[in-house]
Amino acid sequence: MQNQYNHITPEIVAELQQIVGSKYVIYDDPEKLEPYSHDEVAEKKYAHFPEVVVKPRTAEEIAAIMKLANSERIPVTPRGAGSGLSGGAVPLMGGICLSVERMNQILEVDKENLVVVVEPGIVTNEINNHLKEYGLWFAGYPMSVESCFIGGNVAENAGGGKAIKYGVTERYILGLEMVTPEGEIIHLGGKTVKNVVGYDLVKLMVGSEGTLGIFTKIIIKLLPLPTSKVDLLVMFTDVESAIKIVPTIMTMGHIIPTAVEFMDRLSFQTAYKYLNEHLPNEEAGAMLLIEIDGNSMEQLEKEYEKIGELCLENGAIDVFVADNYTTQERIWSIRRNIAEAFKVYSPVQSLEDIVVPVASIPKILPEIENIAGQYNVLIPCYGHAGDGNLHATIIKKPEMDMAEWEEKLPQILSDLYERTHAYGGTISGEHGIGHKRKAFIGQVLDATTIELMKRIKQAFDPNNILNPGKIFDLK
Repeated sequence: MQNQYNHITPEIVAELQQIVGSKYVIYDDPEKLEPYSHDEVAEKKYAHFPEVVVKPRTAEEIAAIMKLANSERIPVTPRGAGSGLSGGAVPLMGGICLSVERMNQILEVDKENLVVVVEPGIVTNEINNHLKEYGLWFAGYPMSVESCFIGGNVAENAGGGKAIKYGVTERYILGLEMVTPEGEIIHLGGKTVKNVVGYDLVKLMVGSEGTLGIFTKIIIKLLPLPTSKVDLLVMFTDVESAIKIVPTIMTMGHIIPTAVEFMDRLSFQTAYKYLNEHLPNEEAGAMLLIEIDGNSMEQLEKEYEKIGELCLENGAIDVFVADNYTTQERIWSIRRNIAEAFKVYSPVQSLEDIVVPVASIPKILPEIENIAGQYNVLIPCYGHAGDGNLHATIIKKPEMDMAEWEEKLPQILSDLYERTHAYGGTISGEHGIGHKRKAFIGQVLDATTIELMKRIKQAFDPNNILNPGKIFDLK
């Protein structure tokens, strides 16, 4: 596919420098280009160097870059923080890597309309830090808030642990300013909560993985910031008991938790060892980390007592209550450090984020364990029990050589995705497809659906220059 594109020439570099300034163009410098050749996917086979990196500051500069790229048939890959896990920000076809890192301002906090207007290159955590003084927050943020950019969150429709109560990114995106693949600046949506004029292109753009446009302004709906929270670490003898309690809390307890994080035995025991942590009942079969929030500690006390009672009545071994910052950080550190703990055991992994209906989690976990045994790998499962999103991470055992790992991994992924789909799930809940998972998209989407998506892509991007090679190939 790459031969349909032209290469960057010194003349094109000069034009790019004229658009953004020579200080903001990186060319012919492998050391400085290298950070833009990959995201957080560890495998080197998914990396690819750009020919040039350009760092625009305005929508007008991006529009000029896209018009130049169209006229010269140069591929353009938009990039945020590069914290993704699908290869989505990797310049697969070379060409231009368009980094939005200089577009990092909060443009407006509109308290009356409960919205904030931001540029795509601001770190998501900085948005909520800024909003604290107003008593507001963006509730749809993912768990990697300290590193990711909001533009990447919108492009991937990122989710996180709070999705059970607050939903994911798309719920909060009211409007977008964006540059089309052909270099036109357009405005979608706005500050209104309701808008049914024409097709909902805002929703189409959220989760489009940088293939249909480049965001330059984002209008985010805000909520009042909760003043109190409590976390519960609940140990269960087995996975089934742990998962069954999730709907019970909502239907019988009439409580919607902020987050319900699941950890299987392999996951939390590995994290314990990594952290040198010791908590009661380490031999439990599964753990849930349940968070509730609100504006009255008195009300939260009633809620966590009710949740604790329901858990103990339905198979829980013990309930550990964390109602202050120190104890909350202690139990959340277990969940946050699972991935790092497994990297110490073996750095060669494939980080997956399958999603199934919540009730199917106990059914699919034994099958995942069987797949792990069949191929002699580890597949710990942890993640968001409240919405069925599991990080089923395939890990190479240290004694397995790389040739065997490379040979087995595609079949392991195929088997994992096949079983996930069989239980009504799909292959990615929050990481996206990018080019890491595009070979498997046909396992979960029918040919007609994929063809419709390709037609949408071709309508937006007739020259196929914006982030080509992602989600699916156009041939």
